[in-house]
Amino acid sequence: MKRSSVLPSLVLFSVVALSSAVAIAKPSPPNIILIFVDDMGYGDLACYGNTKNKTPNIDQIAAAGQRWTSFYSSGSTCVPSRKGLMSGRHPVFIPRPANGLKEDRSALMPAMLKRQGYATAILGKWHLAGYPKDFTVDPMHPLECGFDYHYGTPGSNDVPPPPGKKQTREVFDTCDKFSFPVPLIRGREVVEFPVNQELLTRRYTQEAVKWIESQKNERFFLYLAHNMPHAPIFASPEFQNRSAGGRFGDVVEEIDWSVGEVVDAVRRSGIEKETLIIFTSDNGPWSCFGPHGGTAGPLRGEKATTWEGGQRVPAIFYWPGTIQPATVDGIAANLDLYATFAALTGGNPPADKPGYVSTDLSPTLLDGAPSPRNTWAYHQNAFRSGRYKIHVASTPPTDPITRRRRPTTRYETPLLFDLESDLGEQTDVASQYPDVVARLLSEMQAFHGSR
Repeated sequence: MKRSSVLPSLVLFSVVALSSAVAIAKPSPPNIILIFVDDMGYGDLACYGNTKNKTPNIDQIAAAGQRWTSFYSSGSTCVPSRKGLMSGRHPVFIPRPANGLKEDRSALMPAMLKRQGYATAILGKWHLAGYPKDFTVDPMHPLECGFDYHYGTPGSNDVPPPPGKKQTREVFDTCDKFSFPVPLIRGREVVEFPVNQELLTRRYTQEAVKWIESQKNERFFLYLAHNMPHAPIFASPEFQNRSAGGRFGDVVEEIDWSVGEVVDAVRRSGIEKETLIIFTSDNGPWSCFGPHGGTAGPLRGEKATTWEGGQRVPAIFYWPGTIQPATVDGIAANLDLYATFAALTGGNPPADKPGYVSTDLSPTLLDGAPSPRNTWAYHQNAFRSGRYKIHVASTPPTDPITRRRRPTTRYETPLLFDLESDLGEQTDVASQYPDVVARLLSEMQAFHGSR
């Protein structure tokens, strides 16, 4: 009797062990396509509630992948967001000079992936530092930071501004596609100056399709960093005057077309199940510029503010056969992509760098586990922990007429909002929950004190 009971037990043990092994097995390192748009708001896509802009291609990958609803940009403006994204470090810990990451170029995301055998390319806007006098020889040029191939602009499409002018609402109202003296650069060679801004999205897309097809037999990382929909906004002639969302909607709908072209190129190349595609934005919309900016939807605030509208952005993860369709409400940030990519590819994160707080999201992406992140610091003005958020200060949007920054308001008693019941940050509940205010202040101080 004893001997007859051993075999079933061994079989049961083997089945359990095999099931566990299958559950924890990681997929092979994927190709990675990171589509990073500029100044697109939380409410600019149909899959995030927009009723005017038609975005069927983005909606499709959102429905077939994971759509995150509490995903943050590292900063509320271009450069801090990109510093966090490329380094995995919170931008408040990175030195302020333009080239604050110059000594850490080998620790940036593309360099990390290149060491794992990935071919690497950036198409579009770089803007990891300030705007250099000669980008072709800049020490922070993408080719110095781990990219094999580069085609795009040094910074935003409004830098530099037209001679003798600032980037104001009036300038955006009256400019044309050649008004801003922005160069288009391939590698280190200027190929067009000033660039025709109506063609930027189309050119990057065509370049992306060609590059994907050329790399389909190798592991690759493609960083497709669109200049649009950052003001001044332009769409190619085929997309002009088409959208119910006006000129801004035209630009968003061309970006949606671009996403469709990229996904189709991956499918035609037979690598769809081997490719992770991420779509997100660098910060919230520049709504103060009216028709030249987007919308944060139900969120308060916009670009350059630490209200939710300044940093909560769309984020979609698509990897057929690996990521199961879901809506994820947990907290995450674009700087978490560093640790996530490192985990998926076997790379080594730079854990010794000050402010490296990147968190691996792969348990959520692969297994549907809760997000491992529970807190987020909005620069030095605000802090979120779980459902609650405090503001110790706030800064209004830029003045669209003068382009001057408006003064920051500092609160003697921090404002407290319950984001689960008050997504628009309308009702301050600090007086009702002083213990929560104290706890978040303590967590915030501990975070900033760890520098």
